[in-house]
Amino acid sequence: MTEIQAYKMDGLGNDFIIIDRRKDKIDLSKQQIINIADRKKGVGCDQVIIMDKDKEKKTNAKITFYNSDGGETGACGNGSRCISYFLMNEKKLTKSKINTESGILAAKLTDKTEVSIDMGIPNFDWEKIPLSKKMNNAKIKIKTKNLGILTGYTLSVGNPHVIFFKGITFELLKKIGPQIEHHDFFPQRCNVTFAEVINKKNIAVKVWERGAGLTLACGTAACATAVAANKLGLTGKKVNIHFKNGTLQIELKKNKHILMTGSVSNINNITLKI
Repeated sequence: MTEIQAYKMDGLGNDFIIIDRRKDKIDLSKQQIINIADRKKGVGCDQVIIMDKDKEKKTNAKITFYNSDGGETGACGNGSRCISYFLMNEKKLTKSKINTESGILAAKLTDKTEVSIDMGIPNFDWEKIPLSKKMNNAKIKIKTKNLGILTGYTLSVGNPHVIFFKGITFELLKKIGPQIEHHDFFPQRCNVTFAEVINKKNIAVKVWERGAGLTLACGTAACATAVAANKLGLTGKKVNIHFKNGTLQIELKKNKHILMTGSVSNINNITLKI
């Protein structure tokens, strides 16, 4: 068994283990990533984040995200904010750029531990989300065992999301989340959000995250929810997305980009045994 140094951070309870490979070569198998993320066996987390040098030197670092099931995911909103804070803190910067599977993301420090990040442009093309066949992404109907037929809004913000504007308990979400995540409509599975619109500027959400399960917060789900709500005329261009442990501010810019702002935790040094 080998010991490696790593870091632990979270955004509103959505937690991450960060492994820095910019200096030391660290190769991890899928099973090792699963073991690192397992809350019963060790520190545990929603996602493992691997940080490498950007060989093209266009950004501060190349970032790869892995869900707790060991699978790679193209986007992670709160993880991107946390890693951006990490990089800015390291060099005493107020701005940073990270290179991710879903594109280059620019971030800036807006307060002591508050980070604002440009999450890019949402995609509504059924082949890009992706869906298994052509259908109306704004009115996708899914039959569930617990709530009958639900109508959701699907889109991609670097990863696939479906949003249902309906209240739900965490206990029911534990049952219904896996059904929807693995539905035939979603060949790459899907993040599942149930959203309650409080008013034009506030939405409360609960999220079942693809590959991670029930999560306290999800940045890309906040972005997807804000976009869907705006498209349906439920909210304006600026909206607060409320999770159990805090709030993310989402702004839909004129250039169609999504700006996400929220707090991050301190950086904690940890030792992993792999």
